[in-house]
Amino acid sequence: MLDTSKKYLVTGVAGFIGYSVAFYLLKNNCNVIGIDNLNDYYDLSLKMDRLNEIKGDDNFEFISCDISNKEKLLDIFDKHRPNFIIHLAAQAGVRNSIDNPDSYIESNIVGFFNILEACRFYPIIHLLYASSSSVYGANEKTPFEESDFVDSPVSLYAATKKSNELMAYTYSHLYNITCTGLRFFTVYGPMGRPDMAYFKFVNMYFNQQPIHIYNNGDFLNDMYRDFTYIDDIVEAMVRLLQKPPVNYLPQHRIFNIGNNKPEKLMDFIATLETCLGVSLGQTVEFKKKFDSIKPGDVLKTFASVKLLEKEINFKPTTSLKDGLQKFTDWYVKYYNKL
Repeated sequence: MLDTSKKYLVTGVAGFIGYSVAFYLLKNNCNVIGIDNLNDYYDLSLKMDRLNEIKGDDNFEFISCDISNKEKLLDIFDKHRPNFIIHLAAQAGVRNSIDNPDSYIESNIVGFFNILEACRFYPIIHLLYASSSSVYGANEKTPFEESDFVDSPVSLYAATKKSNELMAYTYSHLYNITCTGLRFFTVYGPMGRPDMAYFKFVNMYFNQQPIHIYNNGDFLNDMYRDFTYIDDIVEAMVRLLQKPPVNYLPQHRIFNIGNNKPEKLMDFIATLETCLGVSLGQTVEFKKKFDSIKPGDVLKTFASVKLLEKEINFKPTTSLKDGLQKFTDWYVKYYNKL
C-alpha cells in the first residue's frame, strides 16, 4: 500500500516511463512533484500531451528543471523535502550517444551526480533510478543476470548507465542512501517514445517509407529483444519502491525488469504488422530495407527476472501481441489514422 502521507519526486516526468509512474501514483492519491527539462530530443508535443494528462491533478506539481542544474535541483529538494525519488530523467538512445556524446555526459553523469548529492544533503527514504539492459553489452550468456560481468559496454549510453550504478553504490556506501537500480529491457506501449523501433516502424509505414532492418534480417543470427510492456514496468517499480533494500550493506540493489521472453526481430515485425492491420481493419505489410548492424547495437537482450520475482512476487507477463495491439490501437486513435 503506497504511503499517501509522503512526497514522491519523479524526474523526467514528461517522458514515457516518468509520466506512466506519475499517473499511477496520482491515481493512488499520492503527492507527486514532477520535474523535466522538456528537451526536443523527440516530438515535444507528445511530451506536453503526457504532461497535460496529469497537470490537472491537485496532488501534482510540475517544475521545469534540468537535472544538470545543481543549484536549482537542490532548491527543489530544500523546498519540497521529497521522501521517495524516482529518477528517470536521462538522455536516452544508444545510437544517438555515438553522434551526440556531450548531452549524455551532461544529463546521465552530471545530472545523476546532482541527484545523488541532493539525496545526500536532503535525506530520503528510497531512491529508485533507471539503469538499462544495455549495460550487458555483447554478453553472450543468456538470460542476463544481475550478477553478470558488465564492464564491457559497447555504447557511451551503456557506459553512462553502468557509471550510474557505480555512483549509486558508492553514495549508498558513504552516505547511507538507500538505492535501487532498474535495468529496463526495451519498454514499449501507448504514449511511448517515437525513437523506439516499434514506434518508428509505424511512422514509416504511414509515411510510405521502408523500415530499416539491421543485421540484414539474418535468420540464423537474428536480433532478439526482450520487450517489456509499460504497465508491467510500472507495477514492478511501485512494488520495489515500497521494498527498499534496508537489510543490505550498502543499501543498494539492482534488478532486471524484462519480460523474460526474447522475441526475434523478424517475428516482432510480423506481429506489429498484424496488430496495426487489426487497428486499421486492413492488411498491413511494411516495406523493408535490410542493412548491416549499427555500431553500439547488440544482437540480443534477455532478462532473467528470478531476483525480481523473489523480491516482489511479480514478473512481467504481458505478451508482445497484446502489448503491441494496445500500442497500435492508441497510435491510430492519437494520430487520427482511420
